[in-house]
Amino acid sequence: MTGTVVTFYSYKGGVGRSFTLANVAVLLARWGYRVLTIDWDLEAPGLHHYFRPLLPKTPKGGVVDLASDFLAGAKRPTRHAVRLDLPEGEVSLLAAGRQDAGYAGRVQDIDWGDLYQRGFADFLEVCRAEWTDDYDFVLIDSRTGISDIGGICTAHLPDRLVVLFTANDQSVHGVVETAQLANLARDRMPYDRPPHLVLPVLSRLDNRVEYERAEAWQQRCAEIAAPLFRNWLAKSVTQDLMLRHTTVPYVSYWSFGEQLPVLDEPVPSADQISFALETVAAVIAQQFDRTTLLADNRDAYVAAARTQRRSYRLDLLVSIPRSQPKAADELIAKLKALGLEVDRSVSSDPEFLEHSSDPAKHLCLIVDREVSRWQATEAERFLRHALDADGDRQLFCVLTGRTDPEKLPAFLRNLRYFQLEADQRPSQVARQLHEIITEATPSHTDPDRTALQDVAAALRMVPDAVAHAGRWALIEQTVVDMAAALDDGDTALLKDLTVDLEQLNQVRANGNRITAPDDLRPRIRNLLDRIDRRTKNSTK
Repeated sequence: MTGTVVTFYSYKGGVGRSFTLANVAVLLARWGYRVLTIDWDLEAPGLHHYFRPLLPKTPKGGVVDLASDFLAGAKRPTRHAVRLDLPEGEVSLLAAGRQDAGYAGRVQDIDWGDLYQRGFADFLEVCRAEWTDDYDFVLIDSRTGISDIGGICTAHLPDRLVVLFTANDQSVHGVVETAQLANLARDRMPYDRPPHLVLPVLSRLDNRVEYERAEAWQQRCAEIAAPLFRNWLAKSVTQDLMLRHTTVPYVSYWSFGEQLPVLDEPVPSADQISFALETVAAVIAQQFDRTTLLADNRDAYVAAARTQRRSYRLDLLVSIPRSQPKAADELIAKLKALGLEVDRSVSSDPEFLEHSSDPAKHLCLIVDREVSRWQATEAERFLRHALDADGDRQLFCVLTGRTDPEKLPAFLRNLRYFQLEADQRPSQVARQLHEIITEATPSHTDPDRTALQDVAAALRMVPDAVAHAGRWALIEQTVVDMAAALDDGDTALLKDLTVDLEQLNQVRANGNRITAPDDLRPRIRNLLDRIDRRTKNSTK
């Protein structure tokens, strides 16, 4: 998939353009996207200041060297980008150029008009093609005002525009007019460029002291910027509501120096600046789409953007109360035997709250009598991070026989739940969860396949050691009988033998530890291979 080029532009300086771009880049990378940032504000470059703590080395070249490459006859640009040392994700910086005593002279020597007459536009197309092949998003920090460089960044290169302005007429009118001029310029270009999609961002709005004035200016800015929303905002969503979602507030703490608050606020609350930056990043990640979801549920919208490229260490995290360790162990063991990556989260253990990232795609709560305060916190956190319109991540509840479903918290009452009763063992619940998580064919429509899955799970749960040698003889005979039943296609016998093997797998400690006979493990592996082939064929 070809990457998307997004230019961040402001008509006036001092609006937090570079600040917003740098933080959005880190967020997109954290969500799994490969990001290239380009500092095209050659007269006042600043991105390298924001990224300085993350730069493994000082950039030796940059945008000004693209002109040098072209004039030297290069067919493609030299790779000047430097990859940042981020804790998670990939962001590279193509700086303005090498910041030395000769930098200002090199910038002043560039005649952009002459370069274009010599064919520099075609060279930039080659650069653009390489960037969009290598990265999912290319974020360009453009010079302010109206200039040759501004035209390159707003008309020639980008697929999208993010225009930042503060609450004054000159700032907001300036970005609207520039965006309209950029579209006119694109119409005259010999390259296939559709009309711009433009995201207006009201920046540095201080609504904590002068609330009434801030409210009036927010409405005024939405009215002036209304033309920029016309070709992408859903008709059911007002410009005023959309602009409120993409307003970056003024927070004095972050006004000192060049900082990246998204690194210090990994799970921001609504009053923190990273909360707004997440929303801007999510609009970019979702290609300015699904704005009705943003209007209905901002957290779901951001979660959907966050999980589009997300990979997880675990398929399922099982949150257990301390009163039910045995049922949890059996459930987790069965899920692992079915091939899922599963781990436990013990309720009342505060460590899970300290992690900003989610280790598992899905969460399962085992509830005994009532949802504990810790489980409620864990579930709410999961829903806030994971909920999206597509239901890609799911929260499950497994209730013990002592739990009344009607007494669950309201936010859990409508979820699908499973009950542990005398006739519903943890192993049966595990199989149901496995079917949902893997989107396997439900067991009632494919009993043979389900029986094979249960056999495989029981075989994988054979312990490393048991207390009595006689038990190994029984396990070995059961495995032999399973192979024969598989040969005969006797599903009923396979089910009975699976129950027998699950009982034999229960290790009772008495101090003795007798390991398996040498030929048993190869026999089990052979049988698992046969079952695996049979299961795969049944799904074709």
